[in-house]
Amino acid sequence: MERVSDPAGPNDSSDSLSTRVQATLDVIRPVIQADNGDIMLRSVNEESGLVEVELMGACVTCPASNQTLKAGVERILKDRVEGVTEVVNVGVVTEEDIGGTAVSL
Repeated sequence: MERVSDPAGPNDSSDSLSTRVQATLDVIRPVIQADNGDIMLRSVNEESGLVEVELMGACVTCPASNQTLKAGVERILKDRVEGVTEVVNVGVVTEEDIGGTAVSL
């Protein structure tokens, strides 16, 4: 059976910004999951273009997760979804996530 793709793709202007962002995240999610991480869409501000996501799994403690978020996810969303201005991680890292205790100097 031949798969037919939607010619409009994630930038179909009839879809909300949130719908287009989710569709694009669904395309890039397998790459993140291949490294035992994941990404979940938390909110999209339709007016400002701010996208809030939560990095999960191995991404929580990965030292390169901010680079992945900004140079990877944000760049792809800005390129493919008109109206996206910034992507931020709203996930909270706890002591249990990093396997230790907080240190203050």
